[in-house]
Amino acid sequence: MRYQQILFLFLILLLLNGCKHAESFEYREIKNLQVKHVGLTKTIVQMNLLFYNPNNFGINLKKIDCEVYFNQKYIVNYTLDTMMHISRKSSFEIPATLNFDFIDIIKRGISTVLNKEAIISIKGTAKVGKACFYKNIPLQYDIKYKLPL
Repeated sequence: MRYQQILFLFLILLLLNGCKHAESFEYREIKNLQVKHVGLTKTIVQMNLLFYNPNNFGINLKKIDCEVYFNQKYIVNYTLDTMMHISRKSSFEIPATLNFDFIDIIKRGISTVLNKEAIISIKGTAKVGKACFYKNIPLQYDIKYKLPL
């Protein structure tokens, strides 16, 4: 019985040692940006965010929970609650639909419109893993985006 406990403990330690730390995804670009509805109190924007998985192993994305900022001002919380398999060393797209008040964008100032450029920041976590072992990895990106005006 003692031998089985030691073997079991050894196998657990071996398994934990074999699990590599997942690196955060690399942001690549915004694709297919579409403004579905514009209103002062409700604006809907759809887009696909292109990322790259730098890990040497495939990984499952279970959930994303982050906040979106426009020129350092909070706009909206974004949550994606779906299971998605991401192959090793590959690019992948995450669909995003954002609902926010357009009046908040206007409050950011006329300088954004004149410069035709904005900084979109994403800060949050992604729950990734394999089988039943999941952990949160940080997501933090600052994206300089040319406004289509």
